[in-house]
Amino acid sequence: MKILVTGGTGFIGSHTVVELQKQKFEVLIADNLSNSSIDVLDNIAGITGVLPDFEKVDLSEREATAGLFNRHPDIKAIIHFAASKSVGESVDFPLKYYRNNLNSLINILEEMTKHEIHDIVFSSSCTVYGQADELPVRETTPIKPAWSPYGNTKQICEEIIRDNGRVSKIQASMLRYFNPIGAHESALIGELPLGVPNNLIPYITQTAIGIRDYLRVWGDDYNTPDGTAIRDYIHVVDLAEAHIAAINRLLDGKNEVPVEVFNLGTGKGYSVLEVIHSFEKMSGVKLKYKIQNRRPGDIEKVWADTTRANKVLGWVAKRGLDDMTLSAWNWEKHLAELKNKGK
Repeated sequence: MKILVTGGTGFIGSHTVVELQKQKFEVLIADNLSNSSIDVLDNIAGITGVLPDFEKVDLSEREATAGLFNRHPDIKAIIHFAASKSVGESVDFPLKYYRNNLNSLINILEEMTKHEIHDIVFSSSCTVYGQADELPVRETTPIKPAWSPYGNTKQICEEIIRDNGRVSKIQASMLRYFNPIGAHESALIGELPLGVPNNLIPYITQTAIGIRDYLRVWGDDYNTPDGTAIRDYIHVVDLAEAHIAAINRLLDGKNEVPVEVFNLGTGKGYSVLEVIHSFEKMSGVKLKYKIQNRRPGDIEKVWADTTRANKVLGWVAKRGLDDMTLSAWNWEKHLAELKNKGK
């Protein structure tokens, strides 16, 4: 059974491809490599023994998307990751985010209808909640105005999926991620931002390895115990495993309504400083960091109520914060070894 994974050479996508292949799915990756490397394919094969099929495609382009589906009429379902994803960058370049994130989804849904493909897992985000009035955040927590263009694209994409679901046979599982970090235990795949990282963990590991002079901590005056922002961090492999549960639920016809929503997190929030201290403990490296002013678009604190995902998907996050920071450090050290070898 062939699953199309858009953005499959990216951070979350590559880990999900590994888990799909472990479950004997045939995988087709579509990615424009704007924020990932083609080398990821060989690394996936190094873990699973299977080289996934790959096409370099910009899914925000209508004709390119149509061509992909025409060449692969045996696609049975889709996991859609492909999107621009930096909160800070979206504030500076909003049109890039609207064009890329909305057009790619619309193009895919149109091709799904044309080719009678009925199942899609959509990569959403806890950013759709904004700064929620209640914690932990439940799937029924009211959606508030987004704090960034990135968050707004996820809100709009969810609305597009719902509206389209009312007039089509497409059924969807919308997975609202909290904060994925960590790397595969093999250290062959992990988060690999091009340029200066926008996310906390790669900035931490690059600082520890000597690529960055110091880590910027964006704000220490939040209404939190230590003043730094709080997030629900989830190990990327736990997150990937949730996608397997979601796609199987759709393919087995077990979904209760055409569009289902699930929060994916651990149910526990950690501050930026707590993440730093976990990393220092697990790596043995003392981090240099400086407090900066708050970053536009960042919310103060958020963590998930994962009851629904635990019960309905039969999925639970198993890995803790120390597992996450240690695996990310092992990945960074692996990258440094490759660089030293000239690879």
